[in-house]
Amino acid sequence: MPERINLDSPRYDQSTFEGRAKHFFITTNPLNVLASDAQLEQAKKIVDDYRNGREDKSLTADEIWAAKQLYDSAFHPQTGEKVFLLGRMSFQVPGNMLITGCMMTFYKSTPAVIFWQVANQSFNAIVNYSNRNASVGVSNEQLGTAYVAATSASVATALGCNRIISSSPTLSGGIIGRLVPLFAVAAANCVNIPLMRQQELKNGIAVETNDGVQVGYSSNAAVSALMQVVPSRVGMAAPAMFIPPVVMSILEKTATFVKRPWLKAPATVLLTGVCLTFSTPLCCALFPQKAAIKVDELEPNLQEIVKAKFPGQKTFYYNKGL
Repeated sequence: MPERINLDSPRYDQSTFEGRAKHFFITTNPLNVLASDAQLEQAKKIVDDYRNGREDKSLTADEIWAAKQLYDSAFHPQTGEKVFLLGRMSFQVPGNMLITGCMMTFYKSTPAVIFWQVANQSFNAIVNYSNRNASVGVSNEQLGTAYVAATSASVATALGCNRIISSSPTLSGGIIGRLVPLFAVAAANCVNIPLMRQQELKNGIAVETNDGVQVGYSSNAAVSALMQVVPSRVGMAAPAMFIPPVVMSILEKTATFVKRPWLKAPATVLLTGVCLTFSTPLCCALFPQKAAIKVDELEPNLQEIVKAKFPGQKTFYYNKGL
């Protein structure tokens, strides 16, 4: 009798960067956005049936894994609820491709800077909420506070940097001005993600054994999660906001772009898409989704509980979110 597939874990070894990268290249595949609701529901049915031992015996292991991977691209890992299209990891590349490309094309005009920074933070807010740790609730008031704070930080950073750069002929004529959107995004992520997930910091996130038995809530685990998520998010954006400006600064001097200036925006968006296709899954893979925390890193009161219930167990786990 063939060994049953463990659908509660990804197909590839998540203890290695290579295994996590393979998993996220599949999960963030933009083509998954094209899957219809019927295809998503069919994938969910295959996964649910297999978990309950009622699967179609004619399905191969590859077909079961294909259904699981499509399921992972559209459903929340904790709640099992279908994620809003714009918040799915499979929409990260097409969504960020358009917004980031436009941020880097229209970076000199104040109205354009404000519009695209607001659009970017609106998109980020949807992604952050959709991929939050579901063991902790977030109120509409907290969501609004995080959104306003992040948008303010990104707009202020972008406009402030533009003002400084415009006052210096040396800076305004170089590549630095094109990197302003990157500085703004980095500043916003440092504000947005902690505020969006402030309840996790206040009340803690669920900590469990390797078998999924919940042992309590830990704020220390929440801090550890955010310290992994923030650099991952900045890392996702960095190549797509650094490489295209450098390339475009060269291309814009060529005869083709001088004669056809309208090519700048689509070319920037296309270059951004290529970068994001690789940076998104690779930066998601920097840290394990099911993160580990040592028992002595937990709060003292939680340490006492887990040591009493699980004597000898040194490591516990939590979902760090994305």
